[in-house]
Amino acid sequence: MFDLYLSSKWMLTIIWLLLLPTLIQAQAPIQGQPSNKDIARMLQRADSYRVPYQASRSVSVVQVFVQGVLQKTRQYHVYSRGNGDVLVIFKSKAEAGQKMLMVDHHYWLMMPKSRRPIRITPMQKLLGDASVGDLSTIVWEQSYQAQWQATEQLQNLDGVMVNTEKLQLRAKHKNVSYANITLWLDATSHFPVKADLYLTSGKLAKQVWYQASQDNSQLRVASMGFSDLLQSGKHTIINYQQVTPIKLQDKYYNPAFLSRNALSGL
Repeated sequence: MFDLYLSSKWMLTIIWLLLLPTLIQAQAPIQGQPSNKDIARMLQRADSYRVPYQASRSVSVVQVFVQGVLQKTRQYHVYSRGNGDVLVIFKSKAEAGQKMLMVDHHYWLMMPKSRRPIRITPMQKLLGDASVGDLSTIVWEQSYQAQWQATEQLQNLDGVMVNTEKLQLRAKHKNVSYANITLWLDATSHFPVKADLYLTSGKLAKQVWYQASQDNSQLRVASMGFSDLLQSGKHTIINYQQVTPIKLQDKYYNPAFLSRNALSGL
């Protein structure tokens, strides 16, 4: 009986030693996988190309193309402050007098002939495939939890193969435009290259490509191109023509104040 016990014990020891390397390998991090701090720094750096100042005004022009032909153009002045709140002033003649406000991921639309702010969702269509949530430029680091997925090669819009870090972003808040984002960042600069934007249902809503420009020797996002996944040959571009550091008073981020004032000077 004692010999049988020893035999069983030695057998279990041998099995454990055989399985140990596999268990260690399963628990070890992927070689080259960045730490959580590294991932957070990647996302912060990517945001710095999109939102270069704590408080700013962006002159944004939205264009809709069909088969390469420009169909519509609209201009917006987008004011943002460091906590992520955004005020959008509609500047084109067809939309004159309209204003949109985002505060704490809640959205309001102010119409020129109404004193009552209208609650809207971030997916409210603006022009083409661009929604109000797209124009408001939500800060990823504030609104999403990032997880590293892989290092991949990706062909950019210029046809050049670039090394990228692929991240999966999951929304921290239910009121953001997209529940999940698959994001590709340049492996060296962490400049955003491409993003797949997913709804809560898991449906792929939009695909976005980012174009860069130099502004006072500083690299920044010059435009975002949205591919229409349902209608071939149609795409929408948001161009950021001017981005300047400007801080508005807190009253401009109050829907009651906005509904009573035209703000044509903004």
